[in-house]
Amino acid sequence: MKKRHLAITLSKLRGFQNPKVELEQYKTPGNVAAELLWLAYSLGDIKDKIVADLGAGTGVLAIGACLLGARKVCAVEIDREATEIIRENIKTLQVEECIEIINSSILEFDRPVETVIMNPPFGSQNPHADRSFLIKAFKISDVIYSIHLAKSEVRQFIEAFSRDQGFKITHRISVEFEIPSQFFFHKKRLERILVDIYRFEASKQKRKGYMFEFR
Repeated sequence: MKKRHLAITLSKLRGFQNPKVELEQYKTPGNVAAELLWLAYSLGDIKDKIVADLGAGTGVLAIGACLLGARKVCAVEIDREATEIIRENIKTLQVEECIEIINSSILEFDRPVETVIMNPPFGSQNPHADRSFLIKAFKISDVIYSIHLAKSEVRQFIEAFSRDQGFKITHRISVEFEIPSQFFFHKKRLERILVDIYRFEASKQKRKGYMFEFR
């Protein structure tokens, strides 16, 4: 599957039916998801790997990882309505055997994985909401892919925070992220913002050395 085909396929998946503002629920655009996943795939972090999608939403990243050959993907999502949409999307693309849906907070998920992929809340409604996602990701994996606002203050924070956690940024790619009008405070029919896709890798001293066995 080529990156363009992956983007088109993921863009056709069903989005949120009742997006919740407090959870900052936006469907990850197909092009953004494909950019993240293709980077992970090209670096050997997807195919035959055990992956976790933290805050999986409607399953775009999780399903994309399966399409690129992930061994298993844990789709961790706290919103029960969203998990039902994940189920529908999984059936649409026939990747039921690849994905385990876990309806819980990311804080309760402690299973070690080889790669974390995620599109955490940007913190627009709840400041620093992405911090708990990063902390969890750094605890359960040595390799993390994550999406954050492309702002200088955000970049400075992430660089310092990841370094303090024993991780280094190996890649950062900026892409356009489209947000449709879906909440009361949206003034435009479609807004485009710039986001950064990060790849974090644990330093040798911080690597966990887990033995991976999917349950």
